[in-house]
Amino acid sequence: MMKRTVLYISIFGLLLAFGTTQPKLMTDQFVQADWEIYSFHINSTVTSRYATTVINSRVANRKDESQEIEFHVRIPKNAFITKFRMFMEGQVYDGVVKAKEEAKKQYTEAVSRGESAGIVSSVGRTLEEFKTSVTVAAHKKVTFELTYEELLKRTLGKYELQIHARPMQPVKDFGVDVHIDEKAGISFIDVKGGLSTGVLANAVTKTHVDKQASISFNPSVDQQKTCESCGGAGINGDLVIVYDVNRSRSLGDIETSNGYFVHHFAPSHLPRIPKNVVFLIDKSGSMHGKKIEQTRTALIHILNDLAEDDFFGLITFDHSLAYWKRELVQANSQNVDQAKQFAQNIMDRGGTNINDALLDGSRMLNDNPRKGSASILILLTDGDPTSGVTKPEQIQSNVMEAIQDKFPLYCLGFGFDVNFKFLEKLSLQNNGIARRIYADSDADLQLKGFYDEVANPLLTDVTMIYDGGANLTQTNFSQYYSGSEIVVAGQITDNNIDTFSPRVVAISRNVSIVFSEEKGTTELTDDSNIQRVWAYLTVKQLLQKELQLSGAEKEKLKNETLRLSLKYNFVTPLTSMVVTKPTKETTEVLDKPIEGPPPRGGFTFGSNSRNVGSTSQKVGLRRSQPRAGVIFKLQRRPISGRPGVASTLAGSGRGSQALPWVPQDHISFFSPNFHAEVRPTFAVPELLLLPTYLPSVFAKNHTQFLHPAEAPAISLCFGIPGETILRLFHLPTGELSVNGELDTTKGFKTIVVHFETNGTITLDTGDITIEYGQQEQKRSWYGGPPQETTTVGSATVITRNGEVDITIGEMHLIILHHRISGDQYLWPVVKQKPSHDNAEGILAQKPAVYEEEHQPSFTRLKFNNQEVNVVSKIYVLDNSLSPPMPIPCWPVSTQTALHAPLGNFVINSI
Repeated sequence: MMKRTVLYISIFGLLLAFGTTQPKLMTDQFVQADWEIYSFHINSTVTSRYATTVINSRVANRKDESQEIEFHVRIPKNAFITKFRMFMEGQVYDGVVKAKEEAKKQYTEAVSRGESAGIVSSVGRTLEEFKTSVTVAAHKKVTFELTYEELLKRTLGKYELQIHARPMQPVKDFGVDVHIDEKAGISFIDVKGGLSTGVLANAVTKTHVDKQASISFNPSVDQQKTCESCGGAGINGDLVIVYDVNRSRSLGDIETSNGYFVHHFAPSHLPRIPKNVVFLIDKSGSMHGKKIEQTRTALIHILNDLAEDDFFGLITFDHSLAYWKRELVQANSQNVDQAKQFAQNIMDRGGTNINDALLDGSRMLNDNPRKGSASILILLTDGDPTSGVTKPEQIQSNVMEAIQDKFPLYCLGFGFDVNFKFLEKLSLQNNGIARRIYADSDADLQLKGFYDEVANPLLTDVTMIYDGGANLTQTNFSQYYSGSEIVVAGQITDNNIDTFSPRVVAISRNVSIVFSEEKGTTELTDDSNIQRVWAYLTVKQLLQKELQLSGAEKEKLKNETLRLSLKYNFVTPLTSMVVTKPTKETTEVLDKPIEGPPPRGGFTFGSNSRNVGSTSQKVGLRRSQPRAGVIFKLQRRPISGRPGVASTLAGSGRGSQALPWVPQDHISFFSPNFHAEVRPTFAVPELLLLPTYLPSVFAKNHTQFLHPAEAPAISLCFGIPGETILRLFHLPTGELSVNGELDTTKGFKTIVVHFETNGTITLDTGDITIEYGQQEQKRSWYGGPPQETTTVGSATVITRNGEVDITIGEMHLIILHHRISGDQYLWPVVKQKPSHDNAEGILAQKPAVYEEEHQPSFTRLKFNNQEVNVVSKIYVLDNSLSPPMPIPCWPVSTQTALHAPLGNFVINSI
């Protein structure tokens, strides 16, 4: 029998376990004795701001039988993985970077041989994950080695190198070593992060001599056990190295090697340029609650920091625009105080008219030109355009025509509901950047932090010129800000340094200035990283340009990006790393994720073959007859009072209300057309309900973000017989009501939304009908325009392929149309609920609150007023995703999950 063991390097509390028993929880008191990390080292070398980091972990299997060990590590978001190796029993297993299509083919072939497991890394605020596993024979060892590279970005006058370490057990041979070599000289260096504080502070050694610095972190086993966040589980935290370099030359640092150059340009001692800034603040209904509160807080702090020679404007928008002043005004104390009062009274309601807000913000800046100033447009939104012009392509065209490269547009996307690709393209087309603002407790600090980065413009219209240079990265920049840095790399024509002449032309307070130096001052080095810096920057910028193009141009750019990614062994959005492991082991395809929420745990449809000692266990799928009923899933909030998740309505499956048919000696996975059944000798992998927004653009419910360590691994689910009409949501005022009629087996066949006194939206598996008074409009689920928007009364209805997006006042509801194996059904997803304490219906229910108490043969769920014993969990499809995916849940009665009899939610007419 094989148990799966998880090797934690730096993932914050997530647990994914295979095994024959209940998964073991990782706590501060838990120390795994079956395996040992006997060596754990992170080595990072930084040369000319380019960091190469190698994580090396050596693990021994102390058991008398084989077990699977998982290597799980988090790396910085801007990094590219460049190498992965495993060393086992004298053999080396290398990861190979391949084009995504080729990697996918290899993965498909592995599945057809009875192997499986495609792993896509997840995204955090600043981190991505790398994960792989291997079966280690009894009393044998394995070494994991991962290498990643990144160009450090200068922000607010400093570079930061983040090192994440979490072996999750004390390690005798533990060390982090960082060496920095900067030809310009290091002006200061500091060590921050949780691993540099408390009892661990003495484990940090720092040396700094002119151009070089070294940091070592070598905690003893006792220190690893007694540090503030360690307990018995070992190191858990970050080491952050902060530094800057000397800047003696106005042109900056230029280094060349083997025909390539890199230029770091960050002039100081320049006069600050007064700015004209317009803030566009989304106050639509989806900004309700903490988002709008944090926005108000951040905006008031930002207004306080405006200089008196700055001019500013404020526009708030929902389906219409609201102005503090219609023109830019000076940031004197009187105007700032009045603007803060306006910001304090911003209230959320209505739709999202992004187009008109951007056009009017552009107008304000264009109508108020000031010589010697720099203009900036900042948009903050948390949603898709739902009012006015709603087609992204049309908005992008309108905004480019309005701005005409005169000033940058910065788009801040609040949370995971926002269409970040749309915002990213908008920004890139207009010389700005997009930034996601994470809906955490410090969102106001994130907003303020971004503003600080652009608060002090020093130069505008920056042009980097390189006579004798070729294949240059980006050379034109709309603005340069205090504390930042412009980096350009390229090739030197014919590798002739004598003909290479760099200079920079820019505008400072309406005066054109030139930065140059005499020939012969460019520094020659033997640094092979110079070429890799060029490749890194080129690939990053090509990926950004690709977002803005289409057709043949896009394809050409994509091919060049792929060529460079393969040449330099970068795992990028166009490539995957194929990890082929020992015979009969899994072939894994590791991808670089796109910007977005961390995905839920994965599940592989197909067969899964694993070698367990001398016995091979296989898990297959077999067809089963449908059972009547639909399963709903409710996420739970721990009864201990830790932060919880908002209740959602999701899931699908087969069963009656009490689910008596769940076999007690099986763990079962249910879906509309097949049913996988696994004996306890080999359990189906646990599927995590990750602490995140749902990863599909269709699944826009307001799940509150949880720290992974506090995320529930299993939800509650309960069955409802088919052919039932349910009250999903109802306001006693009568202004809004949502009802749904269940199909016999899968989901809803009809959902009806009643609003105001004469408005009805009827959705069935065939059509969408919108009625308002005497007006009637019909839409189809598929085959129409990519996006079609209709506004009637207080309702805005957006139809896309397989999705209807409905906003009525504060209520934001999405209806998904699922087509699986010939079956069709609907499923509702709540993006935002109205703030009414007396709302009724299943969608209005608060999350169930309970604790889990694991016994040898069952699990006891403790609610406030009752206890429920469950023998085994089941797997259901979460239909709030498109396509649906399986999740685990504890089957309970409707009364237990909803705190009320089912009859309270059943109605006679839809």
